[in-house]
Amino acid sequence: MLLQPVILSGGSGTRLWPLSREKHPKQLLALIGEETMLQATATRVRDFSGAVGVAERMIVVCNEEYRFITAEQLRVAGFNNCSLLLEPTGRNTAPALTLAALAAVTSDNDAVLLVMPADHVINDKQGFHQAIQDGLQQAIDGAMVTFGIVPDRPETGYGYIQTGDVLPGQAVRELQAFVEKPVLEVAQQYLDGGRHLWNSGIFMMRATTWLKAIQHFHPAMHEACKLAMDKASIDSDFVRVDKEAFLSCPSDSIDYAVMEKLAKDQDLHIPGYVVPFNAGWSDVGAWDAVWQVSDKDENGNTAHGDVLLEDSRNCLVISDSRLVACLGLEDVIVVETPDAVLVTNKANTQNIKRVVTRLKDENYTQTDNHRKVYRPWGHYDSVDSGEHFQVKRIVVKPGGRLSMQMHHHRAEHWIVVSGTALVTRGEEVMTLVANQSTYIPLGVKHRLENPGETDLELIEVQSGTYLGEDDIVRFDDIYGRVAG
Repeated sequence: MLLQPVILSGGSGTRLWPLSREKHPKQLLALIGEETMLQATATRVRDFSGAVGVAERMIVVCNEEYRFITAEQLRVAGFNNCSLLLEPTGRNTAPALTLAALAAVTSDNDAVLLVMPADHVINDKQGFHQAIQDGLQQAIDGAMVTFGIVPDRPETGYGYIQTGDVLPGQAVRELQAFVEKPVLEVAQQYLDGGRHLWNSGIFMMRATTWLKAIQHFHPAMHEACKLAMDKASIDSDFVRVDKEAFLSCPSDSIDYAVMEKLAKDQDLHIPGYVVPFNAGWSDVGAWDAVWQVSDKDENGNTAHGDVLLEDSRNCLVISDSRLVACLGLEDVIVVETPDAVLVTNKANTQNIKRVVTRLKDENYTQTDNHRKVYRPWGHYDSVDSGEHFQVKRIVVKPGGRLSMQMHHHRAEHWIVVSGTALVTRGEEVMTLVANQSTYIPLGVKHRLENPGETDLELIEVQSGTYLGEDDIVRFDDIYGRVAG
């Protein structure tokens, strides 16, 4: 039997705007340290040495929209053998886990699933490993195990787990109930009583245990997910679940769909247990939480990037592209990106969703993507635009190859800054190096690729009547894309 890591990499992290965007959510950001949150989650169990071994092939459930950057981040972190289950749309965590359990049963018979959200922080890795070991035997024996965080304050932003008796000689408690986010007075009672833990959203159980429970409590969900996996297509490390089947799946969380029902159900006979642990955990749900878990200077400030702080205290200031100077501020969040700046008091960070909702309603592009957009071949940055023109800085990684394509409404000029470009223009194929350029007329098939061993960087100037990314007709693409 193996411990099978399962990373649930969904969600948009709207309260962490403007760094977190709909197509570049918070788990793909390096909010704490050098690693992105996805990478930190993956490496967290890399050297676990418990009673069972860790499966070599990690299962990651993510949205199809950011499959390439997810795969690339895992590759950079040293995980070249992942199974990425692609959801055509979000259906919350219970269907995501059901897909993973079906995949695990197929590939590893009946592994113990360690289910982790991709966007949490755990500072004490060894403490987390000990918590896994504490609950492992219960999971092997067929129980549902969840992990509860020992609270250090009356927090109103987290759900709670009510625990029962401690198992004799073990660090495991009986699961009694899941409790919604409380008001402050109730949260203080939970803290004082000592029987309530924060709900971490981390779970452990055998794959067959979860499938038995979801079939019992949510047969329609089980049926939709099974059909979606049965009709899935395999594309390298990507498992594309069937869209039509998955769209029919009900949406629900692990907590609501199964965990809350365990203690009340008399027929299923699956026990529920809680492992308490205190390992520097945070769900980093908003900017005040980022400030709480970050290193601070002598004035309580956290700064990332080109930041100058003068006479300021207890602030979080992030600069992505330029100097940010702060004078006389206290308890303030400042987040600067090339196309948007957020300034708010720490007490208001839970309300950033309102800003994002308004931006969506008013059709601002800053809710979807950053100015720098990642593609499987590299990335591009829209550095300037105006009526009938747009300027992009394009970086193609070694071996990267854009699709063979054409545009109905724009022509393009390419100027190589560094590296080597292999350009197909109609029937002509040419090699360009630094300070050389070419012109792609409107309506002509073309392709750009990097045959070299270093990044290819070029400037693209687009001109035409329409410059949207949907003006791409693809004829051939090694990444299996149809549009975008």
